[in-house]
Amino acid sequence: MDKLQKLIDIEEIKNLKHRYFRAIDMADFDLLDNVFSPDISIDYRGGTYRWESEGKETIKESLTHAFHNQTAAMHTAHHPEIEVLSETEATGKWYLQDIFYNFDLGSVTQGTALYEDTYIKINGQWLIQHSEYDRIWEQVSPINSDNKFTKILLQEKGIQKEEKT
Repeated sequence: MDKLQKLIDIEEIKNLKHRYFRAIDMADFDLLDNVFSPDISIDYRGGTYRWESEGKETIKESLTHAFHNQTAAMHTAHHPEIEVLSETEATGKWYLQDIFYNFDLGSVTQGTALYEDTYIKINGQWLIQHSEYDRIWEQVSPINSDNKFTKILLQEKGIQKEEKT
């Protein structure tokens, strides 16, 4: 395999993963059409949950309802280890750090995880075909009532969910 093409593929995969996190944190779910393969599968294993699903439309719908107007989120991925296996197949490991506020439930979840992904190149574009993670640590706490948010993008862009009464 051409070394320059391999480096280009690695950079495209890095951008792909970053687009995924930007899409969910900013409720830009149409962006996921160019992130997920049609047959994507996921398996996310946390301290308080396990989410397994498959199919681009099913996963997009679930994410739309998870990142609603009563949430705020920040997901970052660090230290990518990407291996290009062929012209159309690759794998990657990422270290995740995230914070997720759920105002509806009055909780904030923070933690880290190790993602393991597989990628496929279709029509010249890298897509996530499988994504899974195991939490390294996860902390769920009540939201501190002294915290005052001055901007929450998902309040504007996320689907409207009724506030808890």
